Amino acid sequence: MHQPLPAPAPRLWIRNPQAAFTANNLDASGGVVISGGVITEVLAAGQIPSEPCAETFDAGSHVLLPGLINTHHHFYQTLTRAWGPVANAPLFPWLQNLYPVWARLTPKDVELAATAALAELLLSGCTTAADHHYLFPAGLENAIDIEVAAVRRLGMRATLTRGSMTLGTDDGGLPPQSTVQAPEVVLADSERLIGAYHERGEDAVIQIALAPCSPFSVTKEIMAESAALAERLDVRLHTHLAETLDEEDFCREMFGLRTVDYLESVGWLTDRTWLGHGIHFSDEEIGRLGSAGTAVAHCATSNMRLASGTARVLELEDAGVPVGLGVDGSASNDASNMILEARQALYLQRLRYGADVPVERALGWATRGSAAVLGRPGVGQLAPGMQADLALFALEDLRFSGSHDPVAALLLCAADRADRVMVGGQWRVVDGQIPGLDIAGLIAEHSAAAKRLVNGVR
Repeated sequence: MHQPLPAPAPRLWIRNPQAAFTANNLDASGGVVISGGVITEVLAAGQIPSEPCAETFDAGSHVLLPGLINTHHHFYQTLTRAWGPVANAPLFPWLQNLYPVWARLTPKDVELAATAALAELLLSGCTTAADHHYLFPAGLENAIDIEVAAVRRLGMRATLTRGSMTLGTDDGGLPPQSTVQAPEVVLADSERLIGAYHERGEDAVIQIALAPCSPFSVTKEIMAESAALAERLDVRLHTHLAETLDEEDFCREMFGLRTVDYLESVGWLTDRTWLGHGIHFSDEEIGRLGSAGTAVAHCATSNMRLASGTARVLELEDAGVPVGLGVDGSASNDASNMILEARQALYLQRLRYGADVPVERALGWATRGSAAVLGRPGVGQLAPGMQADLALFALEDLRFSGSHDPVAALLLCAADRADRVMVGGQWRVVDGQIPGLDIAGLIAEHSAAAKRLVNGVR
């Protein structure tokens, strides 16, 4: 059932920003007009709204952006940030040490972790987030329902993926058996969640996607069956792929295939699919991904943290692959900050391609590119008819003193917190705070839960 955002404020003119990035060729230096939760006008310098506005917000000290969009996350991992035993480990040992900890998650842990992740994202200028939750030990069967409630409390949009793990250690997989589910359980719950929560249309708040976790934690059968279910119910598909060379070796040994061949063999090489990480592709594989329209969530910080490699983002885009950004889980980032992720992506891609990769291109990955990755055409740009999801950043901190190009300063001077954020015409961040959310109380509860989790106390 579609549950729209609350009734938006009266007609509003966000006027004359210090600078604006629209993620398209429109000039928004005169601001934007918002009515009914939608952008109705984008104004160039000197222009005024075509009709009177009941409210005006003077954005003269702000940089105006479309709301940032996060395409890959694991909310629950906010409880295991910077954990000593995995602080210096690559992906496979990192996972093998963390799986037993995560297997102890409780419903309250998931609620606190999701709230913390969403709040941190929102404060960083993010308005839409995709989460990949694939852990369903006994007692945690309703994890996605808990996340839905958290998203609605924060007033954001989300693509929540019903993840799964069906290949445990007993059968040659990486995760412990306590975290593995039977395929029929996974598919039945996937269908339940789509029926209960999936919304369609450009103003959709909650969307559900299907997301078997990774080649080393699921069977080919659940991949193929998920693809068939996604096609029947018209939802998207998500998984980790080509994140590390270890994963490539695993695919060859387990399936006798490279990662993209594996993807095609299970019916996933389509424009319904987006991939987390997508680092280790050959030229030929990049071409096949582009021809299929399969998208990639670039997770720069996580890829650096785990030394997984550097995604070939410019070549992927040139081949026709939609590319967006993801902060990835907060145990491999270890943050949920989208504006800092855009900065990291810019710098990592400059290391690969040169210093002339533009700031605006990185901001494009975080907005319009991410919207394309998630199949959400109503967000990610400032343009008439788009949803009124936007972020305003103030350049008043010492770090910005002496800067000259306000848009470039967001990334080059490391902006990390939005001053105001709007979702569907509603202010969700005001003066750098989330109205109605007790951050201090959240930190206290979340920190206590994190300590219990790693210490084995349920």
